[in-house]
Amino acid sequence: MSAPAARAKPMQVLGWGCGLALLAGALGGCMGPMPTPMAALNSQLEMAGSNRDPSLSGRWLALINGRGGREQVVLVDMGRQTPVPVIGLNRGDAQPLSVSVDSSGERLALVRQLEGRTELVLYRRSLMSLEPIGMQPPGVPRGVSLRADGRELAVEVSRNGTWQIDLISLP
Repeated sequence: MSAPAARAKPMQVLGWGCGLALLAGALGGCMGPMPTPMAALNSQLEMAGSNRDPSLSGRWLALINGRGGREQVVLVDMGRQTPVPVIGLNRGDAQPLSVSVDSSGERLALVRQLEGRTELVLYRRSLMSLEPIGMQPPGVPRGVSLRADGRELAVEVSRNGTWQIDLISLP
């Protein structure tokens, strides 16, 4: 009487094995391709020195690059894999803290320290202009994120020892 039950065990094991293999194959097929590092561009960035605070939008990458004891904002055209000029954005006496770029590469929002104070500024690349963005009530900005269309930004602000997020509409 127990012989049929003993013969069924290998079939059950085989069934589970096939089921697991099918499940693993199905999950692998659903996951799609795995992320791959962009080795050529990563190598270029590594050779440029220390980098931090990346902002990626559209084909643009903005970051803070440190080289020779000085930090500056760098804007990279990912399509061409080359940095583009940001004339008038970087000052030798300013320390960039956070940067964000819109999807057209036209606007960059920046938190920087200059002359002992921390400020939020907006850079327009086509105009090569930099304008301060006032905050009401006043506070000390730390991190900034620009919306893809460049029309709004979110900034992390310290007021009276409390961190808050301000949303600012831009003209």
